[in-house]
Amino acid sequence: MQNFTLHTPTKILFGEGKIAEIGKEIPADARILITYGGGSIKRNGLLDQVYQVLDGRDVREFGGIEPNPSYETLMKAVELVRAENIDFLLAVGGGSVADGTKFIAAAAHYEAAQDPWHILQTTGAQVTNAVKMACVLTLPATGSESNNGAVISRKTTGDKLPFFSPYTFPLFAVLDPVVTYSLPPRQVANGVVDAFVHTVEQYLTYPVDAKVQDRFSEGLLLTLIEEGPRASRTGKLQSPGQRYVECHHGAEWIDWCRRAAGLGCSYDGP
Repeated sequence: MQNFTLHTPTKILFGEGKIAEIGKEIPADARILITYGGGSIKRNGLLDQVYQVLDGRDVREFGGIEPNPSYETLMKAVELVRAENIDFLLAVGGGSVADGTKFIAAAAHYEAAQDPWHILQTTGAQVTNAVKMACVLTLPATGSESNNGAVISRKTTGDKLPFFSPYTFPLFAVLDPVVTYSLPPRQVANGVVDAFVHTVEQYLTYPVDAKVQDRFSEGLLLTLIEEGPRASRTGKLQSPGQRYVECHHGAEWIDWCRRAAGLGCSYDGP
């Protein structure tokens, strides 16, 4: 038996229409910065929906966070956070936007070094505070909306490094399956495969007699096999779409359980 402590503090708001509840989760006097990627949330109306929920609040936005978010782009957001005294970050996007926003949160008031790249060089070990943040998920795949880790790239050096910190857990995450309906079939398929692989990489480890976690994993894999093709093909069937998002989040939960118990891949975070 291996002792462990499992703490997953992110509040999950799951289901259709749950975006309407984000106003209750963010302090009324917060100075909010919405972060996003390439602009699809503008084209599909999601950004407008978020603004409607936050009507009357002090809200700004920062777009352009890339897949594999870059340090150079994120530091522009860090400068904005500092200049505008932002005290709440709302990531609206997929895993890259969530990862990038975690770095922004940790870097904004980082004190251990003048250059926040130090966060990546020390795997987040010297982060002592962060701007509060939350996520509205648009692409279920990586699980970044409910964990404390991120992977950031630096274009000038070619480095790509992870960091973890207990200060960068999102306070809450909205998982609304309807949001995925506007995704191209290829993106949905990529997300299904990502959730599958995240589960498999924890399932196919050395023998540890972790029967409960194994049964959870097998249930997730079977459901992804059954529902993944339909969700990928149409993206508009409520049940497959919902089960796809449920599986994605379940895969992340299993990942955390196995790592906390020392039963899966090595984990260097706090």
